[in-house]
Amino acid sequence: MTIIDFHTHAFADALAGRALAKLAANSGLGHALDGTVGALRASMRRAGIGRSVVCPIATRPHHYAGIRDWAREVRASAPDLEMLVSVHPDDPQAAAHLEEAAADGFKGVKFHPYYQGFSVDEPRMRPLYEKIRDLNLMVVVHCGFDIAYPHDRWCNPAKIARLAEDFPGLKLVATHFGGWMDWEESARTLLGRPIWLDASMASPFLPPERVREMALAHPEEYLLFGTDSPWTDQSAEVAFWKSLDLGDGFLHGFFGGNAERLLASAGLPA
Repeated sequence: MTIIDFHTHAFADALAGRALAKLAANSGLGHALDGTVGALRASMRRAGIGRSVVCPIATRPHHYAGIRDWAREVRASAPDLEMLVSVHPDDPQAAAHLEEAAADGFKGVKFHPYYQGFSVDEPRMRPLYEKIRDLNLMVVVHCGFDIAYPHDRWCNPAKIARLAEDFPGLKLVATHFGGWMDWEESARTLLGRPIWLDASMASPFLPPERVREMALAHPEEYLLFGTDSPWTDQSAEVAFWKSLDLGDGFLHGFFGGNAERLLASAGLPA
């Protein structure tokens, strides 16, 4: 079984130190790695992770091209990393950039409503969701609150549920069990529905028994292992999930089988 970490972050070597220091200062979180691709790949080897999905975030409208160029470089030299791209909702060329990314073989795009200043249900987002669906790309969306921001409900679980209803066929991945620090709303509105959830950043904030309950409450074929590295340690996260007594069948899908299926289907002509 190949373990796939569906939620990681890394930065170009020249930017990693500055970016990680700023993010850590804003959030108050520690970090297990230095934010570079090399550190991520070394961590993967230690943890027995065969593949990681890297989720960059365009925090300004003009950031797409730099992220695209860097992602191209990384995937050329690191086949164990699945590089996503990111477009900013204020980018007037966002739709064209999505088309370019799909033609270039990228499988998906990452949005972070807090870092990019939008609510997931804004009317201006609808054409982008439609374009992503038409291109058969994945969209990975930060869900719930964010530790560095006031608890505005820009991407709460109920909005994610409506997004899934409004765009059937959209390959939507809701991060952090669908609602970081908004676990109860996620349990009411998302758990149990056929919506892709990654389980990152639950273990540091919830008791193990609650994490296990949430995992078992969701269709197991729609649950993805993720760590949000470098903010958590990949080896510790693998060990944590193995300790929950979820069964070999569950773990086979959770650790890799589900992600393999999703990644294999994304980016192909619809």
